[in-house]
Amino acid sequence: MRTRPLKVALLGCGVVGSEVARIMTTHADDLAARIGAPVELAGVAVRRPSRVREGIDPALITTDATALVKRGDIDVVVEVIGGIEPARTLITTAFEHGASVVSANKALLAQDGAALHAAAEANDKDLYYEAAVAGAIPLIRPLRESLAGDKVNRVLGIVNGTTNFILDKMDSTGAGYQEALDEATALGYAEADPTADVEGFDAAAKAAILAGIAFHTRVRLDDVYREGMTEVTAADFASAKEMGCTIKLLAICERAADGGSVTARVHPAMIPLTHPLASVRGAYNAVFVESDASGQLMFYGPGAGGSPTASAVLGDLVAVCRNRLSGATGPGESAYAALTVSPMGDVVTRYHISLDVADKPGVLAQVATVFAEHGVSIDTVRQQGKDGEASLVVVTHRASDAALVGTVEALRKLDTVRGVASIMRVEGE
Repeated sequence: MRTRPLKVALLGCGVVGSEVARIMTTHADDLAARIGAPVELAGVAVRRPSRVREGIDPALITTDATALVKRGDIDVVVEVIGGIEPARTLITTAFEHGASVVSANKALLAQDGAALHAAAEANDKDLYYEAAVAGAIPLIRPLRESLAGDKVNRVLGIVNGTTNFILDKMDSTGAGYQEALDEATALGYAEADPTADVEGFDAAAKAAILAGIAFHTRVRLDDVYREGMTEVTAADFASAKEMGCTIKLLAICERAADGGSVTARVHPAMIPLTHPLASVRGAYNAVFVESDASGQLMFYGPGAGGSPTASAVLGDLVAVCRNRLSGATGPGESAYAALTVSPMGDVVTRYHISLDVADKPGVLAQVATVFAEHGVSIDTVRQQGKDGEASLVVVTHRASDAALVGTVEALRKLDTVRGVASIMRVEGE
């Protein structure tokens, strides 16, 4: 074993960063044995140096992150500060001054992953980011290494624990959205401002990263269709149960049937209770991968939190340090396929549409005619009426999103249609 330690700079010492530092200290001997050399925490960049950080030598604390990554003796920079800047500049500066990088920054990687990979390659350094998607769940490494010889066709997953907790509560207790959100906040699953989670921004960033790796194509955050789950109601869950389904906020990345394009999207969807993802409860994450040779694979576990995310960071740290000792680098960006990223309008799936209609003869025929005129085939229809008003629930066969949008626009123009109560996609078949 080499006795000279590999030096690590830690950018950020919040929930995840402090746990990374703790594990590096308490598991130092094990890490050294696995790597082949000791690892030493050489500096910790923070914004508030006066805060007490248990187990961390105060002499390591600095507010000058730029100076830390420029030191030249740093072997690996661990970035867990999040956001776009200054993280982007600090990471590229680290590469330029001889350090490899381990990051948990999903937003930055989804927006500028190609540029960061190019900077790493230009400086012959590693960029690892297992912790950016689904916390402790080994997912990125299996996609870009274990399945490197396979053809991945679809990645379907629950990649945000907050939204899964909320939807699970709505499903299991009959609670409304706000009630379930309040409980998630009280338990610490939801932030004071939950927008990034409940509006799908967090999941969309993860979808961009997963799609890029799975399909060897550059997929940016702007390429991902995003729809939040704040409009999901108890009535939607009641309808889902009647179909033998539940509702999840899903990240879906899939290759077109002809293989020439891909799509990436995040939105609530009904999913059959028989699908493995339907049984994912609470704040857990799970990702379902479908490929030619491997068939169907599922990855499941805690998707957030200090310890789970730190576990993924430390796994990357071990891999990068091993590469450092051997003078090699691990897998970089693989974007050779350069497939077209298609818009949401091209996506083909099933739909569950709930309409408020007049309760009189001929309404169903009018509605069916509109669907037929737009090329959308109806699978099932359920109608209930009382006191001159009725609800009409239509479940379609597979149709494009563009065709469905046109259908709904035409339905709204019918005098007998009082309103469109809800529209939900049906996935996972």
